[in-house]
Amino acid sequence: MLLRRIARPLLAAPFVYDGIQAALHPAEHVDTAREASMLVTRTVGTPSLSDRQLGLLVRAHGAATAVAGLLLALGRTPRTAALALAALTAPLAVAHQPFTSKGAERNERTAAFVKDLGKVGAAVIAGIDLEGRPGVTYRVQQARDHAADLAEAKAKTIKATTKAEAAAVRAKVAKIV
Repeated sequence: MLLRRIARPLLAAPFVYDGIQAALHPAEHVDTAREASMLVTRTVGTPSLSDRQLGLLVRAHGAATAVAGLLLALGRTPRTAALALAALTAPLAVAHQPFTSKGAERNERTAAFVKDLGKVGAAVIAGIDLEGRPGVTYRVQQARDHAADLAEAKAKTIKATTKAEAAAVRAKVAKIV
């Protein structure tokens, strides 16, 4: 518990920082967003976004990242916040992919790409953390075992009741005969 109270804010810090920077200074991020946007729009076959639209998209993405990071840091819906951070960071990893660049730019993109992949992985781990509670698989198995025990106890009760009723009927038949 104490470890989570320390680790969550530490994990959330880069998300909050990057989100605030993107929201306050979107021009620094628009070039990367433009390249990723062009890749997506070409693939989908839609018109490309304007610089104004990209700036708004970068600001919204940054704000959403900062809010999810703050929620994770404060421990408010930490699993949902962590999974939201993973989902918000995955497009950044795609935008920073180094496979289409060369030279010094490739080194910069590789560093950003690896950083983004690490952030996605850490957020996913934080998102599936059950805080020591049993998982769904364990709870389902426990429910099945409990239902089987109840069914077995009920069957024994019915069998005992049936034997007692059969003995009573035999006794009545013996009196008559």
